[in-house]
Amino acid sequence: MSKYVDVSDHTSFGLGVCARCQRTFPILELISDPNSPGLKVCVDDADEYDPYRLPARKTEKIALSFTRPDEELIVGPEPEEEPLIIPP
Repeated sequence: MSKYVDVSDHTSFGLGVCARCQRTFPILELISDPNSPGLKVCVDDADEYDPYRLPARKTEKIALSFTRPDEELIVGPEPEEEPLIIPP
């Protein structure tokens, strides 16, 4: 059984077929499917966007801003200071 498509409020008109249910709609009522953009589907047959298709999250900066330098620590007695010589 065919369905009547009202074209009275459109200045230009085209028919489109839903890729899933194969029903006829005005071409302006069909939308791209979020998960398969090549498919034009009606609003009832459109899938919800799959969040696993989103790009990976950016890594966080977790390094400390004030870190100890990578120098070898000297363990032991402190070096002796040279005596201060005062001229006569």
